[in-house]
Amino acid sequence: MTAAAVRFDLPEPDAFSRPYWEAAARGQLLLRRCRACARAHHYPREFCPHCWSEDVGWEPASGDATLYTWSVVHRNDLPPFGARVPYVAAVVDLAEGPRMMTEIVGCEESRLAIGMALRVAFRREEGEETIPVFRPGDC
Repeated sequence: MTAAAVRFDLPEPDAFSRPYWEAAARGQLLLRRCRACARAHHYPREFCPHCWSEDVGWEPASGDATLYTWSVVHRNDLPPFGARVPYVAAVVDLAEGPRMMTEIVGCEESRLAIGMALRVAFRREEGEETIPVFRPGDC
């Protein structure tokens, strides 16, 4: 791969994370839930970050979230982010409990508010992994 072709916005799925990325390609957000303590977590890991159990499994998330915090990125020199600025980097609280880093799309910054309801959407580009992003329902 040439230096010009390097991208910093795409995941590198492996055998463990492949179900997550395959679900995203189908328009479904997955998270992990521990069978020992019943707590959900995100980002996907092979163990529970709460009780350290390895008895965890995949489950569909509702796709509902609330905005916890955000920042508007005006400069990012890593490809391809420079072509996307400004964009809204955010942390959202999933309805199931975990927090997730993401991007807010389809809404002007001036309309964003902490606690606003969000719904998962998916950025799909030909030949690339599908990335979960979030959008407000009223923008």
